[in-house]
Amino acid sequence: MYQRILVPIDGSATSLRGLDEALRMAKLTGATLRLIHVVDELKYVTGFETFATYSGDVVPLMAEAGKQILEQGRERAQRAGIDAESVLFTSLAGRVSELVVAQAKAWNADLIVIGTHGRHGVARAVLGSDAEQVLRMAPVPVLLVHAPRVDEEASGVAAPMAAAA
Repeated sequence: MYQRILVPIDGSATSLRGLDEALRMAKLTGATLRLIHVVDELKYVTGFETFATYSGDVVPLMAEAGKQILEQGRERAQRAGIDAESVLFTSLAGRVSELVVAQAKAWNADLIVIGTHGRHGVARAVLGSDAEQVLRMAPVPVLLVHAPRVDEEASGVAAPMAAAA
């Protein structure tokens, strides 16, 4: 059974849906969770700001936001009665997906649970898919938890909670 579940979170509804699925699984197996958040400094670089401005103003704000996201995740786990630890990373060391896979190896995770938007076609090609890259490179099983589709949210119909990958 899964005893060490790695859960990347970014504060989005999709990642929180992944966290909720990991919490349900942890309740069933008695697992411990490790929540990780990656501060992706390059995500907002436009090329117009100086490095000093960016590194002095923007990165610390992003790191603080990441700490808050992790704290909210730990509180959510605590309310569910699940032990959870958290780690904050910066992405200058590599792509988000590479950091998730490296953390799964370093922490000896049994499972990775990650929320995904499930984009297809051009949207996936343009935006990339960290979840897809984690799935391809992971040394352990990966559970992809899809975001609710827009038509399901609008109608109030519940979407299936997770799809195993």
